[in-house]
Amino acid sequence: MSYSSPISPGHSWYEATAGERPAYPALDGDRAVDVVIIGGGFTGLSAAAHLAKAGVNVVLIEAHRFGDGASGRNGGQLGTGQRAWAEELEAEFGLTRAKALFDLAEEAKSHLLDFARTHEIEIDFMPGQMSVAHKPRFVDAYKAHAEIMATRFGYNHISFMDAKETAERLGSTAYFGGTRDTGTGHIHPLKLVIGTARVAAAAGAQLFEKTPATGITSSDGKVRVTTPFGTITADKGLIAVNAYGGRLEPMSSAHVMPIGSFIGATVPLGADSPVIPGGESVDDSRFVVRYFRKSTDGRLLFGGREVYAVDDPKDIHIHIRKQIAELYPGLKDVEITHGWGGYVGITVPRKPYVREVMPNVIFAGGYSGHGVMLSNFVGKLYAETVAGNRDRLKLFEELKIPPFPGGRRFRTPLLFLALNWFALRDRI
Repeated sequence: MSYSSPISPGHSWYEATAGERPAYPALDGDRAVDVVIIGGGFTGLSAAAHLAKAGVNVVLIEAHRFGDGASGRNGGQLGTGQRAWAEELEAEFGLTRAKALFDLAEEAKSHLLDFARTHEIEIDFMPGQMSVAHKPRFVDAYKAHAEIMATRFGYNHISFMDAKETAERLGSTAYFGGTRDTGTGHIHPLKLVIGTARVAAAAGAQLFEKTPATGITSSDGKVRVTTPFGTITADKGLIAVNAYGGRLEPMSSAHVMPIGSFIGATVPLGADSPVIPGGESVDDSRFVVRYFRKSTDGRLLFGGREVYAVDDPKDIHIHIRKQIAELYPGLKDVEITHGWGGYVGITVPRKPYVREVMPNVIFAGGYSGHGVMLSNFVGKLYAETVAGNRDRLKLFEELKIPPFPGGRRFRTPLLFLALNWFALRDRI
């Protein structure tokens, strides 16, 4: 049986297929450095790699193992632009700012692929992504989106699919149309985590696993992070824990909410399977999004059950197989070899939360299901900030992100009620 994360349920297919996963030691005493990073996921490891390559003395600590949170267990889809469609951002911010945010996200996509290529990290990249409408009333919006992306944002990789083409490309008649994006794709996320940690360590970053932060303070120009094994003193700090911040720091915990998302991996479906013959990844128009794709060895990796309550589902396999069968009746009895979950950080407007939460300490997270490429790039932007250029990180810092209503006591039950209402609307 493959390794099972102590903070995320189930057994991950990513864990079983990632190859060698080096172990890093726990912190073994006090350190004084330029930058301290809390969190060993995409954001933290990317920041550590870029900082160390620039000659910055950096320590990164992770409470468990690198990638145990969302970074190593997510759906692997890169997407295009921000989580919100570019035309939605234009309606909110105007064309100039919307285009700047879109271009930044496109640079994030290129950066991720270039970083993996340059450092010889095999991330199992597969091209293509489809976004599909589960209700007829959404089809016109997808058609308009393809045209807007080409004419207003200069992105020519998206084409509209009618119901017939959608059925052919999905191998399912459950959807009514959508778009196909040939300018993006999907990856094996844990391989990217492992590779980024290797790059950071080789550049001189001090990386420590199984080292939880027990507190963080900033005073007299110094940031101090306490752990059970020593105190780290630094000039600057980055909190990159996303959904796993707990009570470490109050500002981010008020603005970023953890929700559980779950994935199942089937047995290989075979070369003659009609399921997604082109190998693209897929996301749909539900508020509780269903996202799925095929792996390099032909398995269906299917995610679709978000959980807003506290408890994890007792049997991930049963819930995932039921949702697969709704789209692919022929797979109603398919064997699911792996089922796993994890927690992602969301914000009220589903935009990233990047803020200086105390002097010289920045929190970055709340990617809201669009973090594979954005989180890696925010790590790079943080390194730019340390070097004196904060202009591009400010595009995220200036986003208006309200706190969740209800305070610490009531926000979880309020979110549970609101999001389950939206889930109910998905079925109407």
